[in-house]
Parts: sequence; C-alpha cells; structure tokens
Amino acid sequence: MIETLEILKYILPSIIVFITAYFLLKIFLNSQEEIQKRELKTKIEELRMQIKHEDRREITPIKLQAYERMVLFLERISPQSLIFRVQKPGQTVLQLQTALHSAIRSEYEHNLAQQLYISKESWSMLRTAKEEVLQIVNTAAGSLNPLDSSIDLSKKIFELSIENSKNTDRAISMLKKDIQKLF
Repeated sequence: MIETLEILKYILPSIIVFITAYFLLKIFLNSQEEIQKRELKTKIEELRMQIKHEDRREITPIKLQAYERMVLFLERISPQSLIFRVQKPGQTVLQLQTALHSAIRSEYEHNLAQQLYISKESWSMLRTAKEEVLQIVNTAAGSLNPLDSSIDLSKKIFELSIENSKNTDRAISMLKKDIQKLF
C-alpha cells in the first residue's frame, strides 16, 4: 500500500500538470486559430475591395462610353439631324418616311448592346424618345400625300418636332444624371 501511495504521490501531480498543460495549450491554440481566422477574413475582404476597385476602374470607362454613345444616338435620331443625313433630292414623302424609319432602326440596332451598361430607366427613356421621333415622322407623313415632295415632309417634321421633342431632352437629362452618379 505504501508503494501505491508513493507511486500516486508522483503520478497524481504529473497528471494534474498534464491536464493543466493540455487545457492551457488547447485555449492558446484556439485563440491563435481565432486570430488567424480574423486575419484571413481581413485579407479576404481587402482582396475583395481591391478586385471591386479594379473592376470599377475597368468598367467605368466602358459605362462612360456607353452613355456617350447613347447621347450620340439621341442626337443622330433627332429629326433635324436625320433629315439632313437621309433626305435626297427628288424623294417623295413615302420614300423619305421609309428612309427615316430605316435610319432610326439602324441607329437603334447599332446601339442595342449599350443597354448592358446603362440603367433600365435610361434605356426605357431612350426607347420612348425613339418612339416619339418615329411618331413625329408618321404623323407628319400621315398628314401629307405620299407622292408629295420630301421637302413638305421635312417642313412638317420640323414643325412637329419643335412642339413634341420633350422625351429626347428628358432622356439626355437622365443620361447626364446617371453619369453624375458614377462619380
């Protein structure tokens, strides 16, 4: 029995020291693991911010170019610009109307992909402005004989566009506001 007590006298403190060391090491390693997790999360967040910043730096010029192209689109489909580009001597009302429709459709289709880079509201306003120009052309052509001179149609379109070109101005204003939001 004395021998057992003697052995216990040495083993028991060793077991207590071992258990204490085990729990202390476990607490220390857990805290180190938490510190490493936080550091890793911080690094990941920094990398995300850096990637986001780089993406923004690359996409912003593309967006600006899209907005520029859409303003150019609106200017190119304005009745004054269209008529001077499309009208040819000797055309009839019907021929000019067809040419104007074709030019507007062509401009629109050429810039169709730009909707990826501009807001839905701006794109909707652009479509409305395009439809307004088409409506002006159709209204003007409808009030004339299809075989009349294209000069008569041009005059009528100019008159109607002075009265009804609100959506084009609104669309340009909306595009400008969107550009200001980018900065």
